[in-house]
Amino acid sequence: MKPKRISILGATGSIGTSTLSVLEQTNEFDIFALTAHKRAKELGLLCERYRPRYAVLGSGDAARDLAMTLAAKGIATEVLVGEEGLKRVASHSEVSHVMAAIVGGGGLAPTFAAAESGKTVLLANKEALVMAGSIFMSAIAASGAQLLPVDSEHNAIFQCLGQTAAVGADVSRILLTGSGGPFLQTPLADLAQVTPEDACRHPNWDMGRKISVDSATMMNKGLELIEASWLFNVPSDKIEFLIHPQSIVHSMVEFIDGSVVAQLGQPDMRTPIAHTLAFPDRQASGVERLDFSRLAELSFQSPDYERFPLLTLAREVAEGPLSQSVVLNAANEVAVAAFLNAGLPYLQIAPTIQKVVHQAEPLELLTIDDVLAYDQTARDLTNNLLATYD
Repeated sequence: MKPKRISILGATGSIGTSTLSVLEQTNEFDIFALTAHKRAKELGLLCERYRPRYAVLGSGDAARDLAMTLAAKGIATEVLVGEEGLKRVASHSEVSHVMAAIVGGGGLAPTFAAAESGKTVLLANKEALVMAGSIFMSAIAASGAQLLPVDSEHNAIFQCLGQTAAVGADVSRILLTGSGGPFLQTPLADLAQVTPEDACRHPNWDMGRKISVDSATMMNKGLELIEASWLFNVPSDKIEFLIHPQSIVHSMVEFIDGSVVAQLGQPDMRTPIAHTLAFPDRQASGVERLDFSRLAELSFQSPDYERFPLLTLAREVAEGPLSQSVVLNAANEVAVAAFLNAGLPYLQIAPTIQKVVHQAEPLELLTIDDVLAYDQTARDLTNNLLATYD
């Protein structure tokens, strides 16, 4: 059999490290490439351990330093640079699988390169479908690539549908669950005092800082609504948000006969990663089994849209042109970065995104280049708006 070779885009992040952990449970894959943006030291350690053919870093200087360090240790890994390096390892003829785990819009170009090249794309990057849904899905169809969802919610839906990745007439609705994040019970008046450290202290999941803030605002659910609509070819009005604080039920599908199929598991990304790596088979993930006798309760509630106004905005955007989704994602990335790094108050994140989405002029986007250009326009709009704040 032709060996399975995988490129892990975003190898030093939480998804990347979990993927490497799962890969240690099997001998089915050769690790072809590992990439990171700025974490050169961490990537170097991974190269020493896994000896990939290629490594990719965002900075030329850092890449040169890493190449010299690896060569001095007798490690033959070739170090590439930037977006072109990412696209090269994502589309290389010897690669069969690509774990797309780069956070944010920066992951779009290499993930699209993998799709165009007919790879099995393990999609942990929401933005690929949020920013370029119709274009991305057309590339998947044209190349014969296989798209497997890694996000716990979309992987759950995929499993609930019987692994067909298609919503038929027999599906009544999709129930997209979310924990509600760290501020589910916080009095609204207290949200004005929220710090980045508070927002990144997720009660159930161990995630990066950006996605932790998205969980706090529940923008992650808004992005997942858009992603699910493209992934499963389902109108957004068939998808409902549901708060589930315990993060045990990862999503559900209700059928027209009243049956509801749910996927349950520990809040550990190694489970969906293992599922997609082994698909259509199964493999060990290293995740602790659920002990149902110790589960005190599984509770569910509808979201409070005053507390989480970005859910309403995301649904509005999901029903609009693709360009609005590009703006939504770009404005969110810039606003979250400003909250984490530049002192933007937590309660200004949502109003900032809302203003940019409503100010941006809708455009027809036909290519990835169109998407990336409009993404930059939206980022400029957001930064210009932030500059007007005191």
